[in-house]
Amino acid sequence: MPAESQAPFHILLVEDEPVIRELVSSMLSDGTVDVVCAEDGIEGLKLAKSQPFHLILLDVVLPKMDGVSVCRILKSDPGTAHVPIYMLTAKTKKADVDSATVAGADGYIQKPFKGTELMALVDRLRAAASSS
Repeated sequence: MPAESQAPFHILLVEDEPVIRELVSSMLSDGTVDVVCAEDGIEGLKLAKSQPFHLILLDVVLPKMDGVSVCRILKSDPGTAHVPIYMLTAKTKKADVDSATVAGADGYIQKPFKGTELMALVDRLRAAASSS
């Protein structure tokens, strides 16, 4: 009897720093997780609306459109409002966190972040998605 193959967990990473894109992508891509990357807010917005994602990791400071604006647009769109959005950023002042929360962000991961923190988040969301 063939083993059941688990559908990939799709993550959109919107990050303008190539080193961080590569790090997160290589850290999370393990065959069961598929990471798609965007380099700016506009590209991230287009990708988020073009295919279904289980999680969006969004930098706050991005070229063309900032992450908080992208978050606000995605959370106000019925097609993407259900997707968890976590801000992945070095901007950690209370005002930054508050503006992301008001925009609809589901969480805030501070740079520099621990790989284990990111993997635990993915595992938690994947478990929640498979049980629903």
